Amino acid sequence: MSDGITRVLSIDGGGIKGVLPAAFLAEAETATGKRIVDHFDVIAGTSTGGIIAIGLGLGLSAREILDFYLNKGPAIFYQHPSPSSVWGRARAVTRKWLRSARHVVMPKYDPDRLRQALTEAFGARILGESQTRLVIPAYHALRREVYVFKTAHNPRFQTDWKQRVVDIALATAAAPTYFPSHRMPNGAALIDGGVWANNPVGIAAVETVGVLNRDRERINILSLGCTEETWSVPPRAGGKNLLLAAAGDLFLQGQCKGAIGAAKLLIGHTESDPRLFRYSPTVARGMFDVDTVDMIEELRSLGSSSGREALPLLNKVFLDKPKESFSPFHHSIN
Repeated sequence: MSDGITRVLSIDGGGIKGVLPAAFLAEAETATGKRIVDHFDVIAGTSTGGIIAIGLGLGLSAREILDFYLNKGPAIFYQHPSPSSVWGRARAVTRKWLRSARHVVMPKYDPDRLRQALTEAFGARILGESQTRLVIPAYHALRREVYVFKTAHNPRFQTDWKQRVVDIALATAAAPTYFPSHRMPNGAALIDGGVWANNPVGIAAVETVGVLNRDRERINILSLGCTEETWSVPPRAGGKNLLLAAAGDLFLQGQCKGAIGAAKLLIGHTESDPRLFRYSPTVARGMFDVDTVDMIEELRSLGSSSGREALPLLNKVFLDKPKESFSPFHHSIN
C-alpha cells in the first residue's frame, strides 16, 4: 500500500551514455527483485532518458532497456566492433571520416536506424499504455516553444496519450547536429528536449507540485545523470575558440545546476532534510561522448557500480513501498 509519499524518477539526456542510468536501474531491479515502474509515481526523461522513461512506463524491465542499448547502440551510431583485417579497419576509418565531414553541414546520423530499433522495442504502442505518469520534454524550434509530452494524468491532457511512443522517442532524441528534427503526425517538427531540459528534474518537480498538487514536503526525487565531467573555465579565459569548444558543455552544465537548484527549492530539500538524490559519476573530460560506442562496457560498469552503492538508500527511500494506483483520465475503450 502507498504511504502517501510521491516518488519521482528523473533521467538526463546523453545519447549512448544512457547505458549508465539503464545499468544503474538494472542493478537495482536485479538486487531487489522489484520493478522500477511499480515504485515511481512520476518518471521524467529527456532524449536518451526519455527512451528509458518510456520503456519503464510500458513495463519493460531495466535489464531489457539496458540490452536495447548494448545490442542496438552500435548500429544506431553506425559503429561496430573493430574489424580484424587491414582493409576492414581502413573502411571503418573512412566511414568515420565521412560521418565527421557530413556533420559539418548536416545531421551526422540518419534517424532510420534509431527508428527501426525503437519500433522493434516498442512496436505500435502508445503513450496511453504507460503504467505510470510520464513527462518527456521536446522542443518546437519553428515556434520557439517548449513541447512536453505527458500521459493523461490531468483532465487537460487530452491528446498526447494517443501518440505512438516511437514518435515521442524520436522527437525527444532528435539532438541538433546529430539527428534531424522529427515530424509528428500532427505536422509539428520537434527536436531534442535537451536544448532546454537536458536534466528534466526541474520540470519533474514542477509537474509534481504544480500539476499533481502534491504536498511538497512529501516528495522524494531520484535524479540520474549520464556522467559529470571534471572541468571548468579558468577565470581569465577568453577568446571565441575556447567559447566555441566549450559552449555546449557550459550550457548543459549550467542548465543542469539550475534544474537541480529549482527542484530542491520546490520540494523543500535541505541538507538536514534531503529529498532530492542525485547520481551521476564524475569522469575525466572527454572520456565519454554521446555517440562513442566503444566505451559502452565502461559506461555499463559505472552504472552498475553506482546502482550497487545506492542500494541502501534506494531500498529505504524509493523501493520500500509501491507507488499509488495510476488511472489516467483519458484512455482507449478497447
